[in-house]
Amino acid sequence: MKTRDYIIGGSILAVGGLLAATYKMRRSIPKNAEAVKNFDVNRYMGRWFEIARMDYMWGKNVTDTTADYTLKGDGSVEVINRGFDLKKGKWVESKGKAVFAGDPTEGRLKVSFFGPFYAGYNVIAVDNNYRYALVAGRNLDYLWLLSREQTMPEEIKQDFLRKAMEIGYDISKLVWPEHSENWSIEFIGVTV
Repeated sequence: MKTRDYIIGGSILAVGGLLAATYKMRRSIPKNAEAVKNFDVNRYMGRWFEIARMDYMWGKNVTDTTADYTLKGDGSVEVINRGFDLKKGKWVESKGKAVFAGDPTEGRLKVSFFGPFYAGYNVIAVDNNYRYALVAGRNLDYLWLLSREQTMPEEIKQDFLRKAMEIGYDISKLVWPEHSENWSIEFIGVTV
């Protein structure tokens, strides 16, 4: 009888732990962050230059980084990240797909570059003209400052950095990739 009680108790604990871990993994936005309301996905589409980022696997040693977003007929977003890998000495590209994590008028999306595995992509600040954006990942390890141009006005940059610190980001870990003066360079034989 006692062995049975231990098995049942252990099973309940295991299931509870699994449910707690699953809930934590499903959370796709940092605890103190809030996605933009009244988000207009159509205005967000197009090319963005990466001004700063928390470094991550694909971005390591990559400069001249851009992200191109294209809205698809099914409501998903094609994502193409490009940059120049300084270690490899060549242009690299990563293609993915983003879908809304909930209401399409909220800037909460999830993005996948590896099949069925999605990660949070949360627009937590964007200016009225959709020229500058602050994007949070699923936790405090992922953050991007994006601009439609290769630079960002200092006032907006400081505002975004202040917001990131309030959420809990360690902004000293940001990487600030450089951008070529003339971005009409060749990428795998195609001018971009």
